[in-house]
Amino acid sequence: MAAARHGAFHSLRVAAVDPLTDDAVAVTLAVPPALREDFRHVPGQHLALRRTVDGREIRRTYSLCGQAPGADGPRTLRVAVRLVDGGAFSTYALKELVPGDTVEVMAPAGRFVLEPRPGHFAAIVGGSGITPVLSIVSTLLAREPEARFCLIRSDRTTASTMFLDEVADLKDRYPGRLQLVQTLSREEQQAGPASGRLDEERLTRLLPALLPVDTVDGWFLCGPHGLVLGAEAALRALGVARERIHEEIFHVEDAPSGPRAGAGAPPGPEHSAVTATLDGRSGSWPVRDGESLLETVLRNRPDAPYACKGGVCGTCRAYLVSGEVRMDRNFALEREELDAGYVLACQSHPATEKVELDFDR
Repeated sequence: MAAARHGAFHSLRVAAVDPLTDDAVAVTLAVPPALREDFRHVPGQHLALRRTVDGREIRRTYSLCGQAPGADGPRTLRVAVRLVDGGAFSTYALKELVPGDTVEVMAPAGRFVLEPRPGHFAAIVGGSGITPVLSIVSTLLAREPEARFCLIRSDRTTASTMFLDEVADLKDRYPGRLQLVQTLSREEQQAGPASGRLDEERLTRLLPALLPVDTVDGWFLCGPHGLVLGAEAALRALGVARERIHEEIFHVEDAPSGPRAGAGAPPGPEHSAVTATLDGRSGSWPVRDGESLLETVLRNRPDAPYACKGGVCGTCRAYLVSGEVRMDRNFALEREELDAGYVLACQSHPATEKVELDFDR
């Protein structure tokens, strides 16, 4: 079977739209047999969804929240959408989308993943950050009897907590292997930790009381930028090695745009060109003043992969074959990926006259 093209979208039928909270829904998409290999995914990955409004294309990424598929591939895909003030896609999903509609969907992507294996794992999530972790936890516990998981989640109130019943069902099904800690920032609880935000100071005190931090094989942090940043700082202060910490950030509006990866570097060349390989075909094009490398490639190859254009989702990840770039910001690539030569095309600007990217690696 031919490999799926990087930036290709497929029209999938909406099978169900189920309310999760007053401001969130779960959208289930039916996958026809011919596309099941294209939409095979591992726990923790996400989908890019696309719609066009008044001639303007809107793309958003949403994490898959169901168990990863078996050998036959997925018959359905389920994503969770939370309403964002003024959100063009989230408003549509909550107020207009109904079963029978079709949605344009890109093949799964993302490296915030955990392939099932024996070990002790933990996650710290906030709000809709539960979505990819739900896929990770449910798949891990179902497929690996020698695995344990500690899920620490923070929500504003009980009513705003997504997948409350699904997580409770997992706890009932795997009582000896799933440790669940629920915190609320705007509501008192009769049991469990006191209300309040999970910031660095609180997590530094709380985590050692919950589990032996240094024996955890992998930590998964997902949610708003502030929570992820504080959780990482707490774990590093408790001696957790950086390679054991995996992050995915939602809602970067509160995140600073810097420091730039190339902060302090001299300005880029007056004239530059990018060569890009995508789906086995290569081309070279001049980079216009102020353009990111992704923007240059898109002018000539509209099928180039991207979703958020904000340095968050990682859909536009490419291998830097030659030349140098400076990135405005990066919330998607791990240190190991950067060291291996990968960059985010949407955030990269040429620092040399010639730059070569490979989207196929």
